[in-house]
Amino acid sequence: MITRKNYLIAALALTTAIGFSQEAKKKQDIESIKSMCGCYEVKFNFTETFQYSKDSINYKPSATKHETALEWITPLEDNSNKIVLQHLLIAGPDMIIKHWRQDWVYENTDLYSFYKDDTWKYSKLNKKDVKGQWTQKVYQVDDSPRYEGTASWVHVDGKDYWVNTTDAPLPRREHTKRNDYNVLKRRNIHEITKTGWNHEQDNVKLIRDNDGKDVVLAEEKGLDIYTKVEDSKCEAAQKWWAENKTLWKNVRAKWDVVFAQNKDIKLEEKVDKKSLFTHLFKLKPDAPKTESDAIIDRFIVK
Repeated sequence: MITRKNYLIAALALTTAIGFSQEAKKKQDIESIKSMCGCYEVKFNFTETFQYSKDSINYKPSATKHETALEWITPLEDNSNKIVLQHLLIAGPDMIIKHWRQDWVYENTDLYSFYKDDTWKYSKLNKKDVKGQWTQKVYQVDDSPRYEGTASWVHVDGKDYWVNTTDAPLPRREHTKRNDYNVLKRRNIHEITKTGWNHEQDNVKLIRDNDGKDVVLAEEKGLDIYTKVEDSKCEAAQKWWAENKTLWKNVRAKWDVVFAQNKDIKLEEKVDKKSLFTHLFKLKPDAPKTESDAIIDRFIVK
C-alpha cells in the first residue's frame, strides 16, 4: 500500500533527481559554450539559395562567398549564469579587428529583438518560458546590439548544439552592397565538433514595411567552420586585446546602462557621416570613459 509518507519520500527523491539532472545539464551547457574559446582557423561560406523577387530578370543575388581567417575568441566574463565571449579577427600580422561578441545568459527574461531601421524592441519574457534556456546576445563590432535569441542547448547521441531563429540587421558583408531588403531572419545553429565548432545558418532576407508586414525576397545558406589550432597562432590578437581591453570595457559598461533601462532602442545610422564603429575604432586605448560615452550618446535616438 502506498502511504502518504511513502508518496512524499518518492516525490522528494524524484524532485532531487530532476534538480540534479538540471544541474548536470547546465554544466554540459557551460562546457559547450566555453569550448568555443581559443584560436581558430575559420572558413566563412555563404550562398544565396532561392530568390522570390517579382523582378526576376533584373534581380541580382549576392555572390557566393568563401573566405578564410584566423580568429581569437577570449572569455571576458565567466560565471554560472553568464559567459561573455569576444571575437578578434586577425586580418594580418599587424591588423587586428575587434569582431563580434556573444553573451550567453542563463534563463534570461530581458530580450531585445531587432525590428528594422536600427530599432530594437524590448520585451519581458516569462520565467517559465525560459527555464533551462540560454539567451545568446550578439553584438556588433562597436558593442551595439545586433540580435538575440533564447533556446535550450541539446546534448544527445554525442552531439552538442543550440538552435534559434531570430531577426537581425543586414550582415556586414551585405549592408554596403544591398538595400533591397532590411531584415535578415536568422536560423542559427551552434554545434560543437571534435575539431572545434560550426556556426550554421539558414537565413531569410525580408522586406519589412512600416506596419511590420514581411515579404520574402530570398533565402541564404551559411556555414562558418571553426577549426581549433594552437593558441600561439593568435598571439597578435592576444597582445592587441591586452592593450585595448580597458577601452572596450568602458564601451560595454556604457551599453549596459542603456540596456538596463529595459525600453526600445533606436540608433542613428551615422553621425557626422560616420558609423559608430568608425568613431570608436579611432579612439586611443587610454581614451577616458567620458569620451566613449559621449560618442555612444550621440547615436542613441532619444
